[in-house]
Amino acid sequence: MKGLVLIVEDDRNISRTLSTILQSEDYEVLTAPDFAEGRRLADNPGVEVVLLDVKLPDRDGIQLLQHFTKTRPDVTVVMMSGHGSIEDAVRATQHGAYDFLEKPISLEKLLITVENARKLKRVTQENTQLKLQIGDSPDFLWKSPAMAELMGQVGRVAPTAGRVLVTGENGTGKERVAHAIHTGSPRSSHPFIRVNCAAIPSELIESELFGHVKGAFTDAQQDKPGKFELAHRGSILLDEIGDMALQTQAKVLRVLEQQEFERVGGAETIRVDVRVIAATNKNLPLLVEQGQFRQDLYYRLNVVPLRVPSLRERREDIPLLAEYYGQYLARQMGLPSRKFTPAAMELLAAYDWPGNVRELKNMIERVCIMIAGEQVEVEDVRAMFRQDLPGSSAVRTVVDDVPGAVKLAVPAGLTFREAEEHFGGEYIKACLLAQGGNVAATARELGLERSHLYKKMRALGIEREEAEVG
Repeated sequence: MKGLVLIVEDDRNISRTLSTILQSEDYEVLTAPDFAEGRRLADNPGVEVVLLDVKLPDRDGIQLLQHFTKTRPDVTVVMMSGHGSIEDAVRATQHGAYDFLEKPISLEKLLITVENARKLKRVTQENTQLKLQIGDSPDFLWKSPAMAELMGQVGRVAPTAGRVLVTGENGTGKERVAHAIHTGSPRSSHPFIRVNCAAIPSELIESELFGHVKGAFTDAQQDKPGKFELAHRGSILLDEIGDMALQTQAKVLRVLEQQEFERVGGAETIRVDVRVIAATNKNLPLLVEQGQFRQDLYYRLNVVPLRVPSLRERREDIPLLAEYYGQYLARQMGLPSRKFTPAAMELLAAYDWPGNVRELKNMIERVCIMIAGEQVEVEDVRAMFRQDLPGSSAVRTVVDDVPGAVKLAVPAGLTFREAEEHFGGEYIKACLLAQGGNVAATARELGLERSHLYKKMRALGIEREEAEVG
């Protein structure tokens, strides 16, 4: 069976017709002719969707809707009316109804609405689970000023309706920040929908965002709601927004301005109430200058800008995160919890972590799997780095082949900070030569931001001309 639907309708003919239609589509159905029976049957924990008439013989249907909202927030309610008005629809929506159907109800409209209501229930349940987990999330373990400032900003913006643009490097936890904003908002009981704009092909992104009608394209076998529709009254995260095509940007702009859209291939205008949170690791102002991102969309998204600090900007938090993951991941795998020696922890804290929290988590997981003892020594960490990092042994091999390069016998497994202590400017010169003087490529090889490498070069008195191969 697809699920359990409760029909609260005093007209027996309508109730029988709706039941027959739903049962033919493999739904289980309960029926109630009035407020009292509807309230009693609502106690059935299996009820997922309620089709509720506005006018009932013993009470107003809106009153029963309010009862569901208070006692069964997990149930999705669709209101029905044979003499519906805009006022009834607005009143029903204000009290928590998912949708409003006007009689006579078409077969297709009924089935689409019930299926979408069930999907909404599943999304809500998933987000409830996320909300229960968020208190234990390692992303929210911190003692660094950078994270304290960010979380203070999250606390101020969450209760508002303002749009938020979350920026930061890959692996810093931008999605977690977006979810924290939703969780702290008045919309927290409604869906939080995430769309990865970079992972969806450009020819499918509009269907994903706005939905499509049957026959809109070759594989459109039935009507499908989009993410904006599913996020109604909740929040939507447009992750990696910088990778969105210009054509799609124009349609997203319309949703932001007017809160309405049409499904792909459809003519019906759908109105939604959605809070938009966008996230990116790209420089949107630069993309605007290059004509790759709409300026008007950027301004509408960037109402409240939040920047998530990189892990190297919050080094004070690395021991907290490492200890957390050392215990949590080991427990998940049924292994003894791992404890880092002071020297091992110092090595972790010294590394620049270009992959940020995600890279740290992967490293700790490898430690839990590969290290036999409960105590993690500094050499254990070195061994893990040696497997994962662009090693200086590889740089040595390449540098030896570059005419005029400085020959360095660089031990494998060193972090950049350790290598700098040993070789200083000569090490950076060798890496630059290996990359043909390309500072950006050298920065990637060393796991540094380009601006950080420039600062190092200036501090060590290295001129760019010294790095160029003639």
